[in-house]
Amino acid sequence: MSATRITRGVNRGGPIAITVDGIRIECFAGETVAAAMLAADHAVFRADTRGQRRGMFCNMGVCSECLVTLIAGGPHVRACLVEARDGMEVATRD
Repeated sequence: MSATRITRGVNRGGPIAITVDGIRIECFAGETVAAAMLAADHAVFRADTRGQRRGMFCNMGVCSECLVTLIAGGPHVRACLVEARDGMEVATRD
């Protein structure tokens, strides 16, 4: 799954950047970590206990498929509920 940002008729926050697994991702203030990752074609959010890659499912904080680790904030936060902050570091592995 990947996403394309809507560009017409949208007011966005200023440009910011986060790092996901060491890769810099350009995004906008006010976007969730999940939205930033999907717009950057980073569709794998975690691996399950069998090592199977997991991606976004509900995008509203119910399913927990988008669990990621915030380097400064700890493991297992839902990327679809966390607002991206400039300089934030995210890992898709524990």
